[in-house]
Amino acid sequence: MISTVSVDAEPYAFDFDPMQSALLIIDMQRDFLEPGGFGEMLGNDISRLRCTIEPNRQLLAAWRSARLKVIHTREGHRPDLSDLSPAKKKRSRSQTTIGDIGPMGRILVRGEPGHDIIPELHPFSGEPVIDKPGKGAFFGTDLQTILQNCGIRKLIVTGVTTEVCVHTTVREANDRGYDCLVLEDCVGSYFAEFHAVGLKMIRAQTGIFGWVSDSARTLSALTRAGLC
Repeated sequence: MISTVSVDAEPYAFDFDPMQSALLIIDMQRDFLEPGGFGEMLGNDISRLRCTIEPNRQLLAAWRSARLKVIHTREGHRPDLSDLSPAKKKRSRSQTTIGDIGPMGRILVRGEPGHDIIPELHPFSGEPVIDKPGKGAFFGTDLQTILQNCGIRKLIVTGVTTEVCVHTTVREANDRGYDCLVLEDCVGSYFAEFHAVGLKMIRAQTGIFGWVSDSARTLSALTRAGLC
C-alpha cells in the first residue's frame, strides 16, 4: 500500500496516508436532493445540489475500490423529536417543518424515506452511518470515537450544504486536530454565493480550516498512487 497520496489543492498540496484517512460524505439525503423533498419545499433550487451526485458517485466508487474508509452522515431526529431543540424547531419557519408529514414521510425524522441517503450513494454494509441531530457531524454523535478507533487523522469531505453542515463539520474537525480536504464539485449549496464564499473561507490564510480541491485532482492522485 502506498504510504502517501498527494492531491493538488489550495492553498497547497494535501498529503495523506490512505490507511489513516476517511471519505466523509455529509447528508446526501433524499429530503435535501430529490424533487418534493424538504429542500425543495422551502423554495430552493435542488439542481444546485444534484450536480454533486455524479462526482460523488465516481469518487465513492474509487474509494471503495481501494478499500479505504467511508463514513456517511444524515441530519435528522428521533421519531419522538426529543433531540430536536426548541431553537432549531422555531427557526424552521415554514408551513411544513421538521417532524411534519411531507411527500417522503415525516420531515427529517430517522427511519422515514426522506431521511435516507439517495440511492446513488447509498451506504454499503459495514460503512458507518452517523445520525446527527445538528449541523456538525461531531455534535451529539460517536463520530470522534469511530475516527479514533480506526486511526483516522485526515478527512476528505464531501456533501451538502457547503456553508452549513459541511462547513460546521470541517470547523469541528479542525478544532479536534483533523486535516480536512473539501472537494469543490462534490459539495453544494442552494446558493451559489454561499458555496463560493464557504470554500474561500476554508482555504483562506494558508488553510485556516483546511484544503480545497476537486474530484478530478483527487482521482488523479489516487490513480498515480495505484489505488484506482
